[in-house]
Amino acid sequence: MSNVLRLAIVDPNDSQRDALKSMLLGMDMIWLEAECSRYEFFADVVAQTNPDIGLVAIDTDPQKALELVGRLGAASPDCAVLVVSSSNDGSLILQALRAGAKEFITQPVRIEDLLAALGRISERRAGRGDNRSRGNQVIAVAGAIGGVGTTSLAVNLGCILAKEPNHSVALVDLDLCLGDADVFLDTIPDYTLVDVAQNVTRLDFTLLKRSLTKHSSGLYLLPRPVQLEDVPLITPDDLQRVIGLLKATFTHLVLDLSKGYTAIDMIALEMADQILLTTQLDLPCLRNVVRLMMSFGNMDDLAGKVKIVVNRVGLDGGQITLKKAEETIGKEIFWQLPNDYRTMIEARNNGVPLIDSAPKAAVTQSLMALAKALDNTEADDEESDGKKGIGGLLKLWSGKNGK
Repeated sequence: MSNVLRLAIVDPNDSQRDALKSMLLGMDMIWLEAECSRYEFFADVVAQTNPDIGLVAIDTDPQKALELVGRLGAASPDCAVLVVSSSNDGSLILQALRAGAKEFITQPVRIEDLLAALGRISERRAGRGDNRSRGNQVIAVAGAIGGVGTTSLAVNLGCILAKEPNHSVALVDLDLCLGDADVFLDTIPDYTLVDVAQNVTRLDFTLLKRSLTKHSSGLYLLPRPVQLEDVPLITPDDLQRVIGLLKATFTHLVLDLSKGYTAIDMIALEMADQILLTTQLDLPCLRNVVRLMMSFGNMDDLAGKVKIVVNRVGLDGGQITLKKAEETIGKEIFWQLPNDYRTMIEARNNGVPLIDSAPKAAVTQSLMALAKALDNTEADDEESDGKKGIGGLLKLWSGKNGK
């Protein structure tokens, strides 16, 4: 299930509430928005935080809890109520459902029962056209080798996506030692990934956005730590929770990975909906693509999420052909980006994204088409362009430059 659901929980029993929280915090489709230990306060908590799901544990005082369920249904109809109880008495279940509960789960909660209930709630929300329940896109940008342009791709793709009025987009720089996404955007951030990771349990959506740096394109940036000694402070568990919160906050999340494929990078790959594996048409790059695809195939079907993006097509006459590259990789190339070194270098050195500095350049047009394809707005047409039609852009660009 790719949807991220915001959840608030009430349970006067501290130990049971902590056990439920531990289970929920390990699920990347859930963001724990609020918790409460008193039934009488929970309706106000839900009204203030507006979660997708209100989880009500009713064992402490079933009568008071069922009255709460009824109040939630009347006051917050967009919040689906999930009741949890150690009792499986049919009469109690019927009372809960009549009060307005959408799902009933018995204690101790089994993960498969919780997942099934969340799945049904998500499907019902999607069926009624609730935009908040739709799965937001997490796009990981990885490289086959250093220097193939992954940060250029991540930054410019993020800025292009952010230009759409119905999009909210964040970029996370996961090259924790040498990342330079902030340079590409000419920004000096106040906070970094380490600040957010260390305070993620205390952040809500408003505070999170204040912790990010907003670019003029609309893109929000979460950069790598300033000090090298801060890098070990970011753990895979921290990153998982940060991505969960960002995914619940933004329509699109772009993750710019390092080239080390560290534990941090692997968490990002696992949580991504799509992986853009960036390469060039030379032997070292293609060899690494084959190695990575073999490894991804053994890791929870990561290979199925990978889309091969070839950068700097037309760089020189010594490049391997696209046909030979596909034969070597054993996978179709999803997209081709034309080589335009001068335009890219000027954009990077000036700290101005391509969409602003060179909107009519062939490489910019190709990136815009890629953004549309990834966003599924014109998926069939754009995927076809990515494999074949992008050649028209290449010819246009080559013609203008006399190559």
